[in-house]
Amino acid sequence: MSIMRILLADDHDMVRETISAYLHSVGGAEVTSTVNLTDALDQIDKIGPFDLVLLDYNMPGMFGLEGLARALKSNGGGGVAILSGSAPTHTAQDALDAGAIGYLPKTMGAKSLLNAVRFMSAGEVYVPVELLREQPAEEVHPLVEKLSQREVEVLSGLCRGQSNKEIARDLELQEVTIKLHVRTLCRKMDAKNRTQAAITAKEAGLF
Repeated sequence: MSIMRILLADDHDMVRETISAYLHSVGGAEVTSTVNLTDALDQIDKIGPFDLVLLDYNMPGMFGLEGLARALKSNGGGGVAILSGSAPTHTAQDALDAGAIGYLPKTMGAKSLLNAVRFMSAGEVYVPVELLREQPAEEVHPLVEKLSQREVEVLSGLCRGQSNKEIARDLELQEVTIKLHVRTLCRKMDAKNRTQAAITAKEAGLF
């Protein structure tokens, strides 16, 4: 079985590093990672085409699905998929219509993500069924029930790889207040530190 060659482009350090490490260590993939579309296109030109290119929908240079079209053209027939944590449901169908081989929410569990990557690397189209439903059911996640609304907002920042200072700026709070929220949410989630809290939230499909 040949080794999967994957290019992952995402400007959130923790997301990029976590996914890359998992695809490499568990999936046995050869992963090249970049932080924006320009660098991704450079890598495709230098060492491509790749079996699969994963592009963060909101990273610098993407301009929505315009970046998808450019990557498809560069990757010489290899699959290109969109990775997103916040795009609206209809974007999944728009991406498929534009030629994407798949659409992956960042809320996917690690095993599901790996299976989807293997599927797409083999040339199969992948989109989670729930994304194609017109009105997905609203459910309150068990983790959300443990945390206050403010703690959920802080945890969201941790999952995006933001520092306390950046989260404080976004939420218009003092940095010391963010530190207190981080400490409290870690205790409620039985997490040893902020990184473990973010990984727990991601694996649980919260963000």
